Amino acid sequence: MANSNGIAKNRRFEDEESGFGVRHWQMLLIFCGLTVGFTMRVNLSVAVVAMTNATTINPDFPEYPLSEKTKSYVLSSFFWGYVMTQVPAGTLARRFGGKVTLLTGVSICSVMTLLTPLCARLGGWSLICGLRLVEGMCQGVFFPSCHTIIAKWLPPRERGTLATYAYTGSQFGTILMLVTSGLLASSVAGWPSIFYVSGGCGIVWVCVYYIWGASSPNDSKSITAEEFNMIELEQSKERTSNAKLPSHRQATPWLSFLTSGPFLALTATHCVSAWGYWTLLTQIPSYMNNVLGKDIKSNALLSALPYVANFVLSFPFVWISKCMEKRESISLSFNRKFFNTIGQYVPMCLLVALGYVTKEQDFLAVILLTFTVGINTACHLGFQVNHIDLSPNFAGTLMGISNALASIMSLSAPLLVGVLVTDKHDAGQWRFVFFVAAGFYLLGNGLFILFGRAEVQPWNDPPAKFEHSSIPQMESQKSDHSDK
Repeated sequence: MANSNGIAKNRRFEDEESGFGVRHWQMLLIFCGLTVGFTMRVNLSVAVVAMTNATTINPDFPEYPLSEKTKSYVLSSFFWGYVMTQVPAGTLARRFGGKVTLLTGVSICSVMTLLTPLCARLGGWSLICGLRLVEGMCQGVFFPSCHTIIAKWLPPRERGTLATYAYTGSQFGTILMLVTSGLLASSVAGWPSIFYVSGGCGIVWVCVYYIWGASSPNDSKSITAEEFNMIELEQSKERTSNAKLPSHRQATPWLSFLTSGPFLALTATHCVSAWGYWTLLTQIPSYMNNVLGKDIKSNALLSALPYVANFVLSFPFVWISKCMEKRESISLSFNRKFFNTIGQYVPMCLLVALGYVTKEQDFLAVILLTFTVGINTACHLGFQVNHIDLSPNFAGTLMGISNALASIMSLSAPLLVGVLVTDKHDAGQWRFVFFVAAGFYLLGNGLFILFGRAEVQPWNDPPAKFEHSSIPQMESQKSDHSDK
């Protein structure tokens, strides 16, 4: 009878969907963490203009002129470090907890950001390259850590919506930096303030998250017994054979990952999404300037517009997803594939259209670019959380693998553009670049539609560790939290 009452209370808590629980607070903290993380990621990209041309922006601060080739080395150094830590980050997050790895990454990255002006003065661009490499390594733990935390905190029915809210912090942080960087560079504090403000915000977030953040409901001191039991009961429904979650000492099934059709399909669509996204964001300013004669790089509002669309459109997509989840006839697998298709096939069509825009239609080009990047946010409800669907236990490791490969694709996209576009004023050559990106979208999402799944895979809970029932464990955990 007591157990029936507990389930009834949990069902009431679930159906109301109006309370702000501790899990919502944890997602808000992740949102803020990704916000400050991305301000630190893009700060050099926007500050480099003031650093190399300080005499015209704010002559009171030192200027560090450099060639375009050196600039490309400096800006790419972050991403080489970023790729290096993706895969080990997932394993470390599972071993020590997502909170530990996320705090470590943001802490070191914040300190490095605060030291950037000093390093520029002491060692020039060579020292900045080394510093950005370390920052990239620190930020490589972000998404695997966040995935590990989300897998522990969110019931399956809330992953798509709440995870999307959390991950929009990356767009919000980029918007903040693009909009405020010009004001900071021209202020009395000069271009160094870009690094001091973003690094300082990172330190503040670290302090807040150290106090209130938690890797899982088991580690939370403020979660109620009702919310804890609701999360446990909902997550227990997706465990194969009601298996107990394996301990962090259990060996990671690497071979199962690499031979899993659903995970390989997920990785493919992740990679093509990264290719299309970064092709647009790194090369479109050059295309707009050289082919259409419109300089959007010097216009902070136009530069931020695609990110604003990406951030804003996430909210109606989440609302649609919640409506679909209430219809029992619509499976979670269909939900994931539906939004992934929107997030990749609509941009695919817009990319093809963008290739045929003429110089007299520059305004139309801005609209197409904005929606091409903006609608891609639907993928947050598609492949972005599919790692957790496939394996809640190894979600961070799966994200580390796919994100590492996707990061390599991101680095490769500008290189291919350099090969294809020999005349930067030739619209035909640029059109071919857009066709390549559109073709990748077609292939990647096609594989996801055919082979993608949203069910927990057998290798999430290895048979050797199966238990007869997870109920005794849950009852024990319930009693541990009964005083909350």
